[in-house]
Amino acid sequence: MGGQALYYGSNALSHNVIMADRKKLKSANGLYLGSTGSGKSFAAKRELIHVFLATQDRIIVVDPMGEYAPLVRRLGGQVIELAPDSPSFINPMDIQLDLETDESPLSMKADFLLSLCELVVGGKEGLQPIEKTVIDRCVRQVYRELTLGIGTGEMPLLQDLYEELLKQPEPEARRVATALELYCTGSLNLFNHPTNVNLNSRVVCIVLKGMGENLRKIAMHVTNEFVKSAVNTNFENGIATWCYFDEFHVLLRDQLTASYFVSIWQMLRKRGCVPSALTQNVKHLLASQEIQNILDNTDFMVLLSQAQSDRAILAKQLGISEHQLSYITHSNSGEGLLFYGSVVIPFTDRFPKGEIYDLLTTRPEDLKNDAGA
Repeated sequence: MGGQALYYGSNALSHNVIMADRKKLKSANGLYLGSTGSGKSFAAKRELIHVFLATQDRIIVVDPMGEYAPLVRRLGGQVIELAPDSPSFINPMDIQLDLETDESPLSMKADFLLSLCELVVGGKEGLQPIEKTVIDRCVRQVYRELTLGIGTGEMPLLQDLYEELLKQPEPEARRVATALELYCTGSLNLFNHPTNVNLNSRVVCIVLKGMGENLRKIAMHVTNEFVKSAVNTNFENGIATWCYFDEFHVLLRDQLTASYFVSIWQMLRKRGCVPSALTQNVKHLLASQEIQNILDNTDFMVLLSQAQSDRAILAKQLGISEHQLSYITHSNSGEGLLFYGSVVIPFTDRFPKGEIYDLLTTRPEDLKNDAGA
């Protein structure tokens, strides 16, 4: 393909270079699937570098393990490590009221904060109708001055919502406020600070590691909201966004977070986004009906070496022939199948070692050799 086509290795049969433009697909959504050590992250980072060099598009990486940080720093991007002891903060209350979207920015923010409170409150039943009503009322009150264009113009904090809940007469409001207290004035107040990082950098990497289970759920939820907001802003400015979600199965552990992410995934492609999810956990990925919807709306896929049980699942799900299966059976790192719409191409990627290779690799032997050099 011509135009803004990017490099995806060479055809294992003809040895021709494979150049493709995901934006020309009906759905640009993509999946990178492969067992540990098969080269998933390497392939995604290779694409990321080509996006950076060949386009003016923006790039967002959601990185649970911190593997993309060196590359993003080398590209001059912003790395944001969300952790209890990190100096980097993202304010979940940030809002852009000037976006021209189908739904009002305030309504979308209220919906996000309702789901955030539901995560915090927890329980099998989640939020009750009265609690949802009270939270919605308080959210609109907290943003009242901003929406009217009066006051200081400063973004509210989570603590402002907490204090507004305490003012309400309903006992349900106090229940939600008590659950929020830990994340406002308590020891897990990571998300009760003004944003102090450059969220408008062309390349942004959010690292989600070094935190407990409860805080990780909230961090992933806040991250999903940031991605949604950034994609909307870029779309309004006529800019495409490439999003990479590494260790995708980690984002799906919590049902509420998974549901919220699936709704975002379906929205992304309508807003000029090219999202990619990476995982080695195929069985878990396909066990959820919601994730099945993601697979059904994905026209780009990179399959690398797969475990035997995963090969059987993928063969049935994607209609892969026995011959095609041979390319993801005990294959070397960087070898597999490329799905582009209805086309399936066996590929290899022999990437030369050097500075760029060192930024892309996560193989322990490469990192060890680099450290000893």
